[in-house]
Amino acid sequence: MPTPTYTLNDLIYLMQRLRDPVDGCPWDVKQTYETIVPSTIEEAYEVADAIERGDLDHLKEELGDLLFQVIFYSQFGAEQKRFDFHEVVDTLVSKLVRRHPHVFPSENLRERYGDQPADETAIKQRWEDIKQEEREAKGVRGTLDDVPLNLPALTRAAKLQKRAARTGFDWDDVQGPIAKVREELQEVEQALASGDMNEVEAEIGDLLFAVVNISRTLKQDPERSLRLANQKFERRFRYIEGHAPISVDALSLADMDDLWERAKKEGL
Repeated sequence: MPTPTYTLNDLIYLMQRLRDPVDGCPWDVKQTYETIVPSTIEEAYEVADAIERGDLDHLKEELGDLLFQVIFYSQFGAEQKRFDFHEVVDTLVSKLVRRHPHVFPSENLRERYGDQPADETAIKQRWEDIKQEEREAKGVRGTLDDVPLNLPALTRAAKLQKRAARTGFDWDDVQGPIAKVREELQEVEQALASGDMNEVEAEIGDLLFAVVNISRTLKQDPERSLRLANQKFERRFRYIEGHAPISVDALSLADMDDLWERAKKEGL
């Protein structure tokens, strides 16, 4: 690995210079917490995309872009004398030490949580217990109160279900949510028969929510599952476009379906 030319302190200084109101970058100077949120979300997805494509060389660049978002927010905080990057790191390290008493034991944590947990399930349970204590210390009482509203819908559905499950509001096994999917699909069909499109929309939402319950019960990430399905659809449709003897929009549906099946047989 090559010796790095720049350090984290250089990045912090670069951000300060970009935000300098006299000779900084006009675009960077006018940004706010709110205006860079879309970029933060986009950069997080680009990190996930690089990982899922196995492009680990490109991952380094994408991680840098995501880190820059953290530096950006930290600079806003420093300018407002609320917090700086070093305080962000301090808060993070303190939280991670607190949530890993099995790795960083202390007498206080041992008294509260006992000896080291024996397995991964116990470790996860302790993690959730500590997080719940932190939420209560912040005045968050309701089980679902602090689930972010702007999460992707599939991710938020899984998080809501996971939180509710901690109270015992859950299926005994995956057969429960599978049966629920069948029930919700029937209700979509009934809504279609009624012609009430508002009801159709609501029932489709219930169906999607039930599918997420299957993913959660099986410890799968529904967002990742759908991303993989999207990628598979793209590969197969590109195959149709690449192997069509004529313009793809002139093909019959039967011809498209034949090419689709060929793509499946070729492992796409």
